[in-house]
Amino acid sequence: MRILLVEDDRMIGESLVELLQQERYTVQWVLDADAADVAVEVTKFELIVLDLGLPTRDGLTVLRKLRDRKDKTPVLIITARDALKQRILGLDLGADDYIVKPFDFSELLARIRALLRRVGNSTTDVFVLGDVRINLKNRDARLKGEAIRLSAKEWALLDILIVRPGIIFSRKQLEDHMYGWSSDMNSNAVEVHICSLRKKLGSAIVKNIRGIGYTAPKFDI
Repeated sequence: MRILLVEDDRMIGESLVELLQQERYTVQWVLDADAADVAVEVTKFELIVLDLGLPTRDGLTVLRKLRDRKDKTPVLIITARDALKQRILGLDLGADDYIVKPFDFSELLARIRALLRRVGNSTTDVFVLGDVRINLKNRDARLKGEAIRLSAKEWALLDILIVRPGIIFSRKQLEDHMYGWSSDMNSNAVEVHICSLRKKLGSAIVKNIRGIGYTAPKFDI
């Protein structure tokens, strides 16, 4: 499960990242609204944990933009105890739940589990394209019924591409998704992994838009 954490307090952010990773969640942590906007445009998250007290633009602007785009990703708001009006406005804008600072980590995890159970009942993780069948949740890829072994980086590419068919991602966007801040990356890493995916699952799995980037076709779900 991939979670986006939007929190500008570095001490809180570091603690939450460690906590969530211990629970085997994949976490992307950003510090402000602009970075959050970019993250949700290029990555599919199962949950967003959103602090309202962000610099420059508050968390409500992130939430409003998300819902204006018809993005139904569950949002758990983190808010100060005295921010009643913000909590109410956040719920009215489409937040799914909120937790008040200071909070107990066990309560946060319980609320996260509840939201993920809810969304798990209404979304699909299975995508089909011709003879290719991909289950993102179970990490199961099949070609004509035969199991195909994919690397972690190949799965990372599928995570971002097939859930947003037709959207063109630049090489830099794919690099950021696959490697984050890591510098342990070859200059042609994206091309190498895409080439490998095509060999394993067929050339139609990823399309190269010359001079712009890469996209995936629409899958049946």
